[in-house]
Amino acid sequence: MDMMRTLYVDMDNVIVDFKSGIERLPDEIRQQVEAQDDPAFDDVPGIFSLMDPMPGAIESFARLAAVFDTYILSTAPWNNPSAWSDKLLWVKRHLGDGPSSPAYKRLFLSHHKNLNAGDFIIDDRTTKGVDRFGGTHIHFGTPAFPDWETVCEHLLTVR
Repeated sequence: MDMMRTLYVDMDNVIVDFKSGIERLPDEIRQQVEAQDDPAFDDVPGIFSLMDPMPGAIESFARLAAVFDTYILSTAPWNNPSAWSDKLLWVKRHLGDGPSSPAYKRLFLSHHKNLNAGDFIIDDRTTKGVDRFGGTHIHFGTPAFPDWETVCEHLLTVR
């Protein structure tokens, strides 16, 4: 019997379009954050509930979940408690809410992604332990993996 390989998928700027949340903020809040010495949009309460999926992300996640043991592995800002629940609600809204969802009970929020054992991680950054992840990092948004089509093509050939 073939064992499914384990795949982790980041949220922000991978399956979730972070910029779309910034664009939906009221002008007053956006200007307040931009005026800070170190602007941190991810600390704005509710911002994670405003975001759209990245192009092709929902379909690709479902496609990959059919052949990989697939999980969402994301970081939620420590200083934004609403982000933790907003990320769960985003997953339920866009990937489904019940046992038939490819993401049902498959959401991990961690500041130490390297602690999760797996074969692949799709992430747009190398921080939060991605640089120490034991499997292969698919660096989303780079020339090698610029979009979901390229990521799926690659993963479906190496699975």
